[in-house]
Amino acid sequence: MERFARTLVGYHGCQKAFATKLLLGEQLIENWTPSENAWDWLGSGIYFWEHSPNRALRWAREKYGSQGAVVGAVIQLGRCFDLLDESITQILADAYNELTRAFGDENQQLPENRGRDGKLRELDCLVINDCLGRFQYQGIFYDTVRGAFIEGDPVYPTAGFTRETHIQVAVRNRNCIIGVFRPNLEAT
Repeated sequence: MERFARTLVGYHGCQKAFATKLLLGEQLIENWTPSENAWDWLGSGIYFWEHSPNRALRWAREKYGSQGAVVGAVIQLGRCFDLLDESITQILADAYNELTRAFGDENQQLPENRGRDGKLRELDCLVINDCLGRFQYQGIFYDTVRGAFIEGDPVYPTAGFTRETHIQVAVRNRNCIIGVFRPNLEAT
């Protein structure tokens, strides 16, 4: 892991039972199962909303109802595939072009981002996982993936800001999760 990697606070939406086990040490961080859905926005990883506990709680309640909960975590980004960095987005664009050629050579169609508001990001997931897999094959490992997502209605008419814009982090290397805590959501 990079010696001076940035550290941030992230919030993971989950079920209450999982949160309780994690906070009591009954579920170890090193055994935390990453999400590996074909539509995950940032590829495989354990997902966190950066500095946004209430957004994580809203997501958890939408998914799990009254059993939704949030776990806070201190995360050291390590080697981060940061999609807010132009050099990284260029790497991703090049990876997409390579993947397009490979699929074309096999007469296959790339998946598309689809679903309500494009939230099933099958293309993005494939491109990121393929790109990072190629790096891994070369012995280069990325610990985390970080990206910003513009979502929701404008904050006010003609605003350049939307109500649900957020930054997410997908942790691929569990060693980047320094520790977990129970956030005080009433104070946020």
